[in-house]
Amino acid sequence: MDRDDEQLLRRRVYGADHDQPGPLSDRRYAELVGGPLDGLLLDITGFTEDRTDTGVALATELGRFGAGGRARYDPRPGDPDRWDWTGDTP
Repeated sequence: MDRDDEQLLRRRVYGADHDQPGPLSDRRYAELVGGPLDGLLLDITGFTEDRTDTGVALATELGRFGAGGRARYDPRPGDPDRWDWTGDTP
């Protein structure tokens, strides 16, 4: 396996700088499951309990509404480290 292969296998973080796309050891992440951002990690460091209870709408061009659209993800009950896609919104 060469360096390029290793880079492809590294987990990518939603919204991260392209020069540092992987997770950082001092941060907490949730895996996005399903939908257009499936497999990406979401940095939830510092999220309040209210914020993690209500989920997020993340900007993406990959969803149903294209540029300007958002993909909605909510924490999975009983597994706060995995957030499930619940649909797209304009």
